[in-house]
Amino acid sequence: MTLPPDPRTHLASGTTRAVLRIQHRILDTVRAHLTGLGFTELLPPIIGPVTDPGARGAKQVDVDYYGHRYKLMTSAILYKQAALFAFDKIFFIAPNIRLEPLETARTGRHLAEFHQIDVEVAGASRSDILELLESLISRVIEQTLHAEAAALGELGRDTAALGKALLSPFGRRTHGEAVDRLRQRGHDQSSDAEIDWQGEVLLAAEAEQPFLITDYPKGSRGFYDRESEQLPGFLRNFDLIAPEGYGELCSGSERENDYRKIVTRIRETGENPAKYEWYLKAAREGIPASAGFGIGLERLTRYIAGLDSVWQASAYPKVPGVPSP
Repeated sequence: MTLPPDPRTHLASGTTRAVLRIQHRILDTVRAHLTGLGFTELLPPIIGPVTDPGARGAKQVDVDYYGHRYKLMTSAILYKQAALFAFDKIFFIAPNIRLEPLETARTGRHLAEFHQIDVEVAGASRSDILELLESLISRVIEQTLHAEAAALGELGRDTAALGKALLSPFGRRTHGEAVDRLRQRGHDQSSDAEIDWQGEVLLAAEAEQPFLITDYPKGSRGFYDRESEQLPGFLRNFDLIAPEGYGELCSGSERENDYRKIVTRIRETGENPAKYEWYLKAAREGIPASAGFGIGLERLTRYIAGLDSVWQASAYPKVPGVPSP
């Protein structure tokens, strides 16, 4: 896998310009689609006393905030839930920092600095939020195929393959079914953990359309994913996997909003609930029940543009472990 060139070479490249035009179209479509459905866009914080503890294998970044140890956001999940005190339907275009393991520098799918299209809806079920997710992704692909045909042509994107995403509803399989399929293919996937990076690529390479993996085991994700009452030990969550080998684009779930259950889940992960003082205060005061998701903007751009690596979808790429301006 190639690494980014110097900033001038990267930004002056015709390939980069075509990719960034497509990314602009994606953002424009996302904002228009969600605003048309009554969503309010908010600006998320970049630093806070705690951040999402569920980023697999990635280290958090500490900053000195007037003598207090704060974190750069790895995701805006806690603030999304709190935002529902103001509006029932919100979205962020949120910057995130995750110091991913060095081995991810060669996956083509990881950046240390990236953005998420973060969506949260009060009172929504998993079915509700999956219907919204599918309509959003389909609208983005449809608009990009229509309005950015020239840019897709410059990049040599196989638009027939991309258009297959629009032909029928996204498929679904449970985490257990995904594990079984990987083991059939000789891949040693744990049934207690997230689908690993290689496993995601194997499953994605078999597919012609985006598909969902649901019902991850408890313990494999953050404390904010609600545990199923019908299937104890499994979560009401999901990932969206892009076809053609591109892998995970999005994660989401119904959220746990019961104060006592949140405290129990935090303790089960070995963390001290006192760290989450502001969030737990909000939970005690009644954070609304909700469901939501976060789409990796650069990963979505990579899939739609047909890029080899996700760094090509960033104007200022930060590949894990590679010093960059």
